[in-house]
Amino acid sequence: MTTLQLNTSLFGEGGESTRLASEFVAPRGGKVIVRDLAKNPVPHIDAARFGAFLAKPDARTPEQQAVIDYSDALIAELREADTIVIGLPMYNFSVPSTLRAYFDHVARAGVTFKYTDKGPVGLLTGKKAYVFVTRGGVYGDDHIHAKYVRDFLAFIVITYVDFIYAEGLAISPASKEAALAKAREVIARLTLKKPQFALT
Repeated sequence: MTTLQLNTSLFGEGGESTRLASEFVAPRGGKVIVRDLAKNPVPHIDAARFGAFLAKPDARTPEQQAVIDYSDALIAELREADTIVIGLPMYNFSVPSTLRAYFDHVARAGVTFKYTDKGPVGLLTGKKAYVFVTRGGVYGDDHIHAKYVRDFLAFIVITYVDFIYAEGLAISPASKEAALAKAREVIARLTLKKPQFALT
């Protein structure tokens, strides 16, 4: 079993989302790939990088091929993983921009999804994802913050996703303590339960 852990907190290992994700991953065993998107951010998409994705393989410049190689390496980690674990803090009502940049590099037509006459179809089948959401306030499951991640994972056909929330972390010390304790109760239950899902 291989787990890919994506950490996105600006505070690194000290971020609450990272701590929760790590507490979940630690007892699982198997191979763990950790990618810290704050410490080693993925470049944001610009015209040059997008042009590399569009260029035909035999027409790519060396610079464009380097962009593709970098994207391919990210996708290889994603393909290898049976389980994807994401630490997801909220910054200004949205996801960290580094996670958005990562998504931009792993969403590649013909690689992680394909276009059909019925619309796009994801190609990363048979994976489970756990997303550890931390927020200073209380916004609930329907907020665009989590919905964006859910929709993106579904787009590349990772549809078996659990969201674990720790909200109200900035309201008061008591609120923070209660929210983290509740999240850790969920982690304890998930750790005892073997993931079961269809490989489609």
